[in-house]
Amino acid sequence: MVYLLSFTIVMAFLLIGEWVSTATRAFVPSIFITAVLFAIGFWTVLPKNIVPQASYNSQFVGIAMSLLLVQMGTLMDLKELLNQWRAVCIALLGVAGTLLFTLVVGSFFFDWKTVVAAVPPLTGGIVAALLMTNGLKAAGITSLVALPVSMFIMHSMIGYPLTSVLLRKEGKRLTTKYQKEKDDPNSEVAMMVKKHHQSEKNQRTIFKLPNEFQTPVFIITRVALIALLGNWVGALLHGAINANVICLIFGVIAHQLGFIEDNALDKAKVFNWLMYGLLAYIFSQLSLTTPQIIGKIIIQIVVLILLGILGMFIASSLLAKPLGLSREMAFACSLTALFGFPADFILTTEVCHTVANDEDEEAYLIESILPKMLVGGFATVSVASVIIASVFLKLL
Repeated sequence: MVYLLSFTIVMAFLLIGEWVSTATRAFVPSIFITAVLFAIGFWTVLPKNIVPQASYNSQFVGIAMSLLLVQMGTLMDLKELLNQWRAVCIALLGVAGTLLFTLVVGSFFFDWKTVVAAVPPLTGGIVAALLMTNGLKAAGITSLVALPVSMFIMHSMIGYPLTSVLLRKEGKRLTTKYQKEKDDPNSEVAMMVKKHHQSEKNQRTIFKLPNEFQTPVFIITRVALIALLGNWVGALLHGAINANVICLIFGVIAHQLGFIEDNALDKAKVFNWLMYGLLAYIFSQLSLTTPQIIGKIIIQIVVLILLGILGMFIASSLLAKPLGLSREMAFACSLTALFGFPADFILTTEVCHTVANDEDEEAYLIESILPKMLVGGFATVSVASVIIASVFLKLL
């Protein structure tokens, strides 16, 4: 009974988030509303372990993350992945802008250890936050132990709606371009829409099995094999390349070879289940702090977040035009450092679905925006933030 009740509450929070997003046409993103509901719940009546009780524990999340990243790889080809170097450059430059503003300007307002403890979570996800928390405990700096996780929680809450607004502006800009060029068969718009539909119809496969053998479990097993290979290679490299990044790359390669089809987990009817579980686990991190703890350090958090976002904005704006991106798209790529996967995927697909007027327009928006957001998120959260946290641990 307790487990079923926990599961129902978790699903209800996710449902309310989706309904609000749909009602506001993604102006208020679903993950922002769901995060607020979880925060209020944890700070009032919800038990801290409600998400694990709903079956979404760390083991489930490890499986879900790897499988979903392989799935993301099926949405891109190798050429497209390599073409996203511009998004990587802008995202990393945005992180550099954050480091510059927070370390230089932030040091005028707060002591050095406070700034060092707060910056890595500001440039990445929960991994960076937990690394800094453990480092502070080991160094005996107990007064700052709550700062990294609190920073992670607060900057995500700010990052979700801000990124949604930017993506909506980019989406509207692209829809205007779509309307002007959609009837020209030689235009970039027509080619991208055609490419999207061709990838769905002309799927390469190395398996020539009868339909009765092409079952969901056959799809899941193949995706799991690629995810297992990605994690194994990541372990062999001792983390030199993040295992999540390897899973994405191996997903692209497996798709190109015909080992995995487009949107494999969608076809196996498990994509949403895995995505919801992963989201629930991320929101469960809101239980690690309280209003009292945040209240004591709210000034440091707000000032450093504003400085960090200002640094991202200036840095991404400088590089946007030379690299052929709009300021909105460049800034959104930089902001992926505030949340990473799966939030970047959910925010992008929500906005594309609500801004587009038909399926072809939505396909064009997704082809134009999603690869940049995914690659930007991996460059910042999965790679840069972990490196930054490792370096900053030595500065405490």
